[in-house]
Amino acid sequence: MGARIVGTGAALPQRCVSNAELAGSVDTSDAWIVQRTGIRTRYLLGEGETPSSLGVTACRRALEAAGRRTEDVDLLVVATTFPDMTCPGTSAFVAQDLGLEGTPFFDLTAGCTGFVYGLAMAGAYIAAGLGERVLVLGFEALSRVVDWSDRRTCVLFGDGAGAVLLERGSSEEGILGVSLRGDPSKALLLHTPAGGTRRPASHATVEAREHFLRMEGSGVFRSAVPLMREAMDRALHAASMSREEVDWIIPHQANVRIIDAFADRLGLPRERVVINVDRVANTSAASIPIALDEAVRDGRIRPGHAVVLTAFGAGVTYGAVALRM
Repeated sequence: MGARIVGTGAALPQRCVSNAELAGSVDTSDAWIVQRTGIRTRYLLGEGETPSSLGVTACRRALEAAGRRTEDVDLLVVATTFPDMTCPGTSAFVAQDLGLEGTPFFDLTAGCTGFVYGLAMAGAYIAAGLGERVLVLGFEALSRVVDWSDRRTCVLFGDGAGAVLLERGSSEEGILGVSLRGDPSKALLLHTPAGGTRRPASHATVEAREHFLRMEGSGVFRSAVPLMREAMDRALHAASMSREEVDWIIPHQANVRIIDAFADRLGLPRERVVINVDRVANTSAASIPIALDEAVRDGRIRPGHAVVLTAFGAGVTYGAVALRM
């Protein structure tokens, strides 16, 4: 049995923030941001907006694209690093708003690689005969957890959600090869120092601004390119495919410099790499499904195309999925 993508969907907040607007409140400039990241705009949640509402919209759009209803869903997997609440996770709120009744759901935390991990888990669930259809959502509200006084990190991120409906199909279509990997020695390249059970919230942690995301940018850059390449090659090997057979590659949208370096290392033309980080910034676990939905809806990715999704994220996690649309 195989598992194929039959519908995609995405959602972004209404508010689009340009680099110029950001420069009005942060010590930065459009030129500085573009030179280092390639990012020009990002979408941010408003004060009264509920983060999981983006996920609900993305899921509904994926179901609509597939011609399916919520009653057809056998499992909901929500990949996110920062859920609506520490307990319960975001999946409970998404399931409630979608009207899922009795359908199992869970959150998956694997940083920016979360959607790739979730897609692999969903494919295995279907292959094991546990269900016919799985809704996989990648969702993040990073504007709520970045330090807006730190220009090294706050300019990089945006909010968003992307989803796919995975459905049982033949073994020649859908997910063909998977590689999931991890390197815990790099666990602190991206982390939030406080707020968990290791270091609970206190006056001291709040005053030290330890509840914001911290990142070692140079370490991320050095690690992301070779690890995403390794994951991609492993997934292609598992699928018995070569790089030349791939029509499209969708890497995690961290920044343009990482994506360009990744394409150069693989010797791939940039025209075969889906890129939207310049417009939506880094949306972590949501970045790949948002880019996938965009490329499907504008006609670049069509039925029969071979596509590789590859990512690197906090943990450190990294992985790739090779599939045929």
